[in-house]
Amino acid sequence: MPGARLDEQLRFVAEIDKLKSVERMISLIGGARRENSAEHSWHLAVMAPLLAEYAPEELDIARVMTMLLIHDVVEIDAGDTFAFDEAGAVHQHERESRAADRLFGLLPTDQAEELRECWDDFEERGTPEARFAVALDRFQGLLMNRGNAGGTWKIHGISREQVLERMAPIRDGAPELWDVVLATLDDVGLEE
Repeated sequence: MPGARLDEQLRFVAEIDKLKSVERMISLIGGARRENSAEHSWHLAVMAPLLAEYAPEELDIARVMTMLLIHDVVEIDAGDTFAFDEAGAVHQHERESRAADRLFGLLPTDQAEELRECWDDFEERGTPEARFAVALDRFQGLLMNRGNAGGTWKIHGISREQVLERMAPIRDGAPELWDVVLATLDDVGLEE
């Protein structure tokens, strides 16, 4: 018979399964369908050790992977806010903070505190690990749009300048990847 700690952990595991139902605006490479937030988190977690050599310093990659796996669980309650939705972004942090309180609060206290601290660090970009994780988060979106000839950017009339602003954390968190950003924007031909 499981104890209270395991019950709390299993409740959290069941709850985060809902992330598979949160649809993002961006399509899978090839455009077959839109990506869900669980797929996005998994993709990023795989990218972290593969691209770690492009971080500006040595990192705790396990911590980066943890951040990437949990950074969007808040979307279970808050929904996914399209990266270029200015109106949706106005109260995004409030919605996501409330969601983080509820979701991480399902866990035993020690795990709740650890995961909430990782989530907060990602949001604040307070450590090299967080800056690299955010850089990968932005880079993955770039790769998806590159694989779809500008995909979501072109569908929504996003300008080159808007994408450059969105991708800016890559210059700090994974500066060696910045040339890929510039080449991608040249290749897909976004309007100024």
